[in-house]
Amino acid sequence: MKKILLTPLLLCLAMFCVAQKPTAASTDTIKPVGIIKNLSDNALLDVVQRQTFRYFWDFGHPVSGLARERSNVSYDYGNEVVTTGGSGFGIMAMIVATDRKWITRQDASARMIKILNFLNKASSFHGVFPHWLNGETGKIIPFGRKDDGGDLVETAYLFQGLLCARQYFNANNDMEREIRGRINSLWNEVEWNWYTRDGRDALYWHWSPNNGWAMNFPIHGFNECLITYILAASADRYPVSADVYHRGWAQSDFFKNGRTFYGFKLPLGFDYGGPLFFSQYSFLGLNPKGLKDQYADYWEQNKNHTLINHAYCVDNPKKFKGYGENCWGLTASDNFEGYNAHSPTNDLGVITPTAALSAFPYTPEYSMKALRHFYYDLGDKIWGEYGFTDAFSESHNWYAKSYLAIDQGPIVVMIENYRTGLLWKLFMSCPEIQNGLKKLDFSSTALVKN
Repeated sequence: MKKILLTPLLLCLAMFCVAQKPTAASTDTIKPVGIIKNLSDNALLDVVQRQTFRYFWDFGHPVSGLARERSNVSYDYGNEVVTTGGSGFGIMAMIVATDRKWITRQDASARMIKILNFLNKASSFHGVFPHWLNGETGKIIPFGRKDDGGDLVETAYLFQGLLCARQYFNANNDMEREIRGRINSLWNEVEWNWYTRDGRDALYWHWSPNNGWAMNFPIHGFNECLITYILAASADRYPVSADVYHRGWAQSDFFKNGRTFYGFKLPLGFDYGGPLFFSQYSFLGLNPKGLKDQYADYWEQNKNHTLINHAYCVDNPKKFKGYGENCWGLTASDNFEGYNAHSPTNDLGVITPTAALSAFPYTPEYSMKALRHFYYDLGDKIWGEYGFTDAFSESHNWYAKSYLAIDQGPIVVMIENYRTGLLWKLFMSCPEIQNGLKKLDFSSTALVKN
C-alpha cells in the first residue's frame, strides 16, 4: 500500500473503543429526532444536516469549544482529545447552522470567540497546530511517538474553516470584528514556508521541536491534501512559491492517472480513485466547479472519482452483503477490526455513510438514494443522536456506535454546498485564496478578473 494511504487518519488502526463517553459542551442543545416518515427530499436533508451538526454544537468540548476526535473513548485517548482538522469542519458546519437559523448568530459568535481565544493560547509550532490538543489545557496530545509537533494538513483543514468564518461573520459589531481580527492574527502566524524543510521543493506534513523532521513525510499528490498547498501559496506573510506546488505536490508516481474505470476517466490519483475523502476534504471550501489547472479539471476529477466508487459498489465483485445502487460509499472510517481507509482496492465490506452523503454535489441522485436507504431501511441500526453512526458492515453484522468529527463534518458542509454553495462562496471570496489560485495558474469561474 502506498504511504499516502497510511496518513495520520490510519494511525488510529486497531484502537479499541470502550463505552465511556465524554460529557456534552453546553445546555444550549438542539433536540435530536428519531425516524420521521414520509419526508420530502429537502425535509430529509434538513433533518440530517441539523442532527449531524449536534456533534459539534452539543458535543463540542466544554472548555475549548473545539470538536472532539470521536464520540467514544479509545485506547489511550482520554476524555479531553480535540481534533484540529475536525474542528475546522465543525466551524464550517456551525456556519451552516447559523445561516439556517438552527442556532442564533449571537450564540455562534460566542462559540467562535471561545474557540479563537483557546487557539490563541494553544500549543503551536511555527504557527502550525498539532493533530490533537487537550481541549481543557490547550497542550499537545501526541498523535504518535514522533508525531508530537505541528501537523500541516490538519492545520490546513482548520484554516479552511476559519477563513470561511472570517468571511461569514462580517457584521460591524464588537463580537464579529473580534472574530475577524483573531482569525487574521492566527492566519498570519502560520509559517507555511518553514514546512518546506529548509527550502526544499515540497511541503512536509510534520515538524516537532523534539524530533525535528524525523517523520520525513513530504506531501505529494494526488490525495486529500490539495488544500494545504492552496493555503500555503495564498499566505501573505509566510507563503511558498509556485514551484513548491508544481515540483512537490504535482510530482509523484501516483499523481497522474488518465486511465478509465467503469467507463469513467480518472485524471489523477490512484487506480479507482482511492477512498472518497480525497474528493471531499480539500473541497469543503475550495469550489471544484470550473476549477482547472494544467493537471486536471477538478470537477471532472471529483465527480468521476465518486462515480467509480459508486459503480464499484454496484458491481460488488467481492459479493458483500448489502452493496448496491442504494448502498454504496467507501472511505476511511471505523470498521469491525479497528480503522481503515476503505476503497475499491481496499474493500473490507464496510460502507461509511459520510462517503455517499458528502458526495451530494457530485452525484446528487445516487447520494439521495443512499440517504433514503440509510435513513429509512437501516435507521434503526445506524441513526442516532448525532446523525448516522460512522460505518457498518452487513456481511459482518457490524454496526458502529461511534461518531467521528472528520466524518460528521463533511456531511453537513457538502450537503450545504450541494443545496446553496454557501461554504464554496465564502472560501472562494477570500482575497488571499483568489491571489493564491492565480499564483498557481488555476482558472475558475469563481476567480475575479483583474
